[in-house]
Amino acid sequence: MPAWFFRLMLNVWSPFRGAGIRVRHVSKDYRHVEVVLNAGRLKRNYVGTHFGGSLYAMTDPFYMLMLLHNLGKDYWVWDKTASIDYLTAANGPVTAHFRLSDGQLDEIRSATRDGDKHLPEFHIDITDAAGTVVARVHRTIYVRLKKHRRPVKTDDSGDESL
Repeated sequence: MPAWFFRLMLNVWSPFRGAGIRVRHVSKDYRHVEVVLNAGRLKRNYVGTHFGGSLYAMTDPFYMLMLLHNLGKDYWVWDKTASIDYLTAANGPVTAHFRLSDGQLDEIRSATRDGDKHLPEFHIDITDAAGTVVARVHRTIYVRLKKHRRPVKTDDSGDESL
């Protein structure tokens, strides 16, 4: 799927639209995504700042989707765990950047080459317009080669094991 269409689909997805989340940029190689959360009057909590759930939601699917596009159909890729630390209140637009490097992808491929699962961790800073980190998100992703792509393991006698 072309990155521009991927961005469009996420921007019309009702959970993002309802929360005021906009995907501003997706690179053609799916290695960089920029997401913005605007704070309209109806998008704020009781004290006038961003809903914590909206800050969390703006980071939800991206590393999983970026890895799916970069690793291909031979891999299972799932969100495993996530946590968020709210550092300071924000009431204006906030931004999150997601980046995948060649090194990260090489590490994942290497760690899963023998059929083992791998749990790469990613940290995302959500920043306000002044560059202040308002929240920090930690995400762990489950990655594993699909069964039909895993190498056949043999025991010491050379017999294939099931």
